Amino acid sequence: MPSVQATSIKEQLRNREDGRKHDEFRKMSIKLGVVTQVKGSAYIEMGDTKVICSVHPPREIHNKVSFSPEGELFVEFKYALFATTDKRDAQLEKEEQNYSSIMKRALEPAVCRNEFPNFQIDIYVRVLDDNGSALAAAIIAASLALANASVPMKGIVTAVTAGIHDDLVLYDLTVEEEKLCSTKVSKENLDRGIIMQAMLSQYNQITEPFYSGNLDCDVLCDTMEALQKASENIHLLLQETLLKYVNKTLEQDRESKSVNKKLEAMDVNNTEKEPKK
Repeated sequence: MPSVQATSIKEQLRNREDGRKHDEFRKMSIKLGVVTQVKGSAYIEMGDTKVICSVHPPREIHNKVSFSPEGELFVEFKYALFATTDKRDAQLEKEEQNYSSIMKRALEPAVCRNEFPNFQIDIYVRVLDDNGSALAAAIIAASLALANASVPMKGIVTAVTAGIHDDLVLYDLTVEEEKLCSTKVSKENLDRGIIMQAMLSQYNQITEPFYSGNLDCDVLCDTMEALQKASENIHLLLQETLLKYVNKTLEQDRESKSVNKKLEAMDVNNTEKEPKK
């Protein structure tokens, strides 16, 4: 018989507080080029989770012992001071360091690092508001910011999160759902935990799998396979977002050139009309 605690957790997870189905994602809102002082940037909202990322131009790696044929990525994942209130400073710092490493591993396979040997690209991520699945949102934002910075890439990296409790699987967790899926259930050998999976969907390649908790191998494999399919839909959305941004930028460039031509024509006409002295 399941314990009272396990039954209670399962009921809370079964009836999601935002009314979503188990395999339903929150609405995603994306803006590109939001930070004008850097090479590339992206802002993403997944429900109430808000993340911003900035990418700086490649810079030479100083004090390098030997020449590196491949460039490097430096990734910094940080929570804003007001992003979360239920984590202690030591816990936050450890999580930030861990997530920075995970992000680097997730992004490296997508970047053509041979295009900038002995150089380094700096990627800074700030979680402005954490209501769950912040790591997945950060990876997506960083991938889009790299594309916005015109960094040579093999493709866009998508990332999805799933939570597991017994036979229940939920996508795109809120922060409360993350806590419930991570809760240890006494005297019960139930599957429970969280999986985050980063992918290059166009190559069907997992760039970084990350999970925590107590999960049976078959459950883990089945969930990862399901997340691969979910990533494909997100990949289409990201492609569409990038295409719209490029088209908008090209249109603005055309309009700017048209205005400049008209101004030049006006200057020529005014010069011709000036009386000779």
